[in-house]
Amino acid sequence: MAWTVFLLLSFLCVGSVAAMILSRNQAHNALFLVLAFSSLGGIFGLLDAPFAAVVQVLVYAGAIMVLFLFAIMMFNLRQSPPPERRRIRAVLAAGLGLVLLAELIVAGMRAFQGSAEVLGAPGRDIARLGKLLFSDYLYAFEITSLLILAALVGALALAGKKDSS
Repeated sequence: MAWTVFLLLSFLCVGSVAAMILSRNQAHNALFLVLAFSSLGGIFGLLDAPFAAVVQVLVYAGAIMVLFLFAIMMFNLRQSPPPERRRIRAVLAAGLGLVLLAELIVAGMRAFQGSAEVLGAPGRDIARLGKLLFSDYLYAFEITSLLILAALVGALALAGKKDSS
């Protein structure tokens, strides 16, 4: 039964991501992303990772997607960029896609070699994860929080600008 649910959730996740990529409507894209995040939460639940499942559904499918939908509704995103900008964006997107594919391949190779474990011995101890996050990875955690704060300030600055025309 677990395999059936896993296959159903994984096909739902992959299908919703594919639909998100192919859809041109930003609101539909955000809703497809909610579906993908929710199905990932279900997969984490099947893998006996209840903390990751709850965080996936509450934080990503809930809070982050509310922010995405707020940004979509707030800004007029229907204007299409000029053709020269579309070409530049396509080249940059292809380059970024290749870099991310290379990272995925390297991460997969490390995972199969057994060196990708962060917590060492297999265990689902959240206290150990917290100690590791606030000791060895404290700088990365703080830099991430500063980046999120800068993105929030930038979004507020963009939202506060009014057209003078």
